[in-house]
Amino acid sequence: MGPGFGGKQGGSHAVSFLLGAALPTALLFFLASDRLGEGLSSISTSWRGKGTAAALQAAAGKPAANTLTTDGPKQDHEVVEVEFAGLAELLPRVATEDGTVIMTSVNEVWTRPNSLLDIFLDGFRNGDGTAHLLAHVLIVTVDAGSLSGCRALHPHCYLLEVKSGLDLNRARTFGTREYVEMIWLKLSIQQRILELGYNFLFTDADILWLRDPFQHISVYADMSCSLDNSKMAPDLLDCENNVGFYYMKSTNRSVEMVRYWRAARARFDGNPIEQVVFNKIKHELIRDLGARIQPLETEYISGFCDFQERLDKVCTVHANCCMGLDNKVHDLRNVAADWRNYTGLTPEERKKGSIKATAPIKCRKSMGWT
Repeated sequence: MGPGFGGKQGGSHAVSFLLGAALPTALLFFLASDRLGEGLSSISTSWRGKGTAAALQAAAGKPAANTLTTDGPKQDHEVVEVEFAGLAELLPRVATEDGTVIMTSVNEVWTRPNSLLDIFLDGFRNGDGTAHLLAHVLIVTVDAGSLSGCRALHPHCYLLEVKSGLDLNRARTFGTREYVEMIWLKLSIQQRILELGYNFLFTDADILWLRDPFQHISVYADMSCSLDNSKMAPDLLDCENNVGFYYMKSTNRSVEMVRYWRAARARFDGNPIEQVVFNKIKHELIRDLGARIQPLETEYISGFCDFQERLDKVCTVHANCCMGLDNKVHDLRNVAADWRNYTGLTPEERKKGSIKATAPIKCRKSMGWT
């Protein structure tokens, strides 16, 4: 069932904030794939005792059923209104029997031939017991180009409509305010999915699926989230989480967690990304909301930050800690090739451990690690 949850409240860590993939076209939902989060901050009590998700919705001004806004108490960012037309009708066609949706998000560059979306979808097809999960993958797009590219490859594509003065052309430039707004949009649609009664497993598109990761997700956790490195702290809950891969169960508490997370953005200067804010407030979520958060160890939910070469154990491989689309594609393709060689071995040959995943050399060079 994976590691437990809860745990002690951690102190502050040294900041490890690694920027990634400066692409020719913005990664509209870059989602912290290529960044290590910051350490925990001092705890705020501004949301303590707010009650249920319904109460929080009322406090937020009761947005329309298919609309959310990115408002907050100390707003220094754009107000983005998001519509979810057709989402409620689409989810029943995508969800598993237990009401879970696997979701990712892409930009136009990632949907081009031989780019990341190809690798992502092929991972499911070639994985061990993962091919059937493709029917439950929802790919979120935010513009016509990415929607068209998605539809050429996958049946379940969804256009997230943004109604605001947000300049999507400026959002193509890494680090702009518009770019950060696009990153935060993923929480809006995830909140809506939870409110509609569906669980979700969010996975960045630069993640290669080799095995079914659900076997390592606890049924008792409200949220199960990957780590950049399982050895960064004695307590797993004090390690830096990477929100490029996480599961949330649809409950009043999980909806409240996402609302708290979105609102907490306004408490921090510098218009931070969502991963930075989550790592600063996760102990608040545990303390104030009773959230049950399960850290997913890199032994199974792996990535280039803490690379695991044992193909007999790893379920997913994330091209995090990597700068540049070409580097991501190159190193993920190497892992995919190693996986095909591994699955072609007999059980006896596998036991000898003759095939291991190739280390992400190009990505390590992109970070100055070699």
